[in-house]
Amino acid sequence: MSPEGLATFLEEERTMTCATFGPRGFPHLMPLWYVVRDGELWAWTYAKSQKVRNLERDPRATLQVEAGERYEELRGAMFEADVTIHRDLDTVLALGMELMTRYGQGERTARTQAPKRVALQFRPTHIASWDHRLFSIGRGASS
Repeated sequence: MSPEGLATFLEEERTMTCATFGPRGFPHLMPLWYVVRDGELWAWTYAKSQKVRNLERDPRATLQVEAGERYEELRGAMFEADVTIHRDLDTVLALGMELMTRYGQGERTARTQAPKRVALQFRPTHIASWDHRLFSIGRGASS
């Protein structure tokens, strides 16, 4: 995808899968809601969650955002990222408000949840994206 196409795709989609290194060395995969800030993905999660413990041990994650049902519709992006865990309540609350606005959950939810959560800032070190629709243009649907 072009940078513009990737930005549009990320604004359209709603959930990313976050992979961290679990305590036994296996990938730990979890869905997260996200916002994009200056080309970085941000999410929040419970401060006591397994993914936070994993990131405290190893601050790297792989993220994937994907869409499409049929092969010729598949599109997505994978981000290898360094992660910063933000615990400052003002930072967490500001992110929570942004998330709740995007996902229609309301300010009250953000204010109630912020003290229990952390903000995760994912700084991409490598990005790979794909859009199979680009190769299907002009072709008839196939099974």
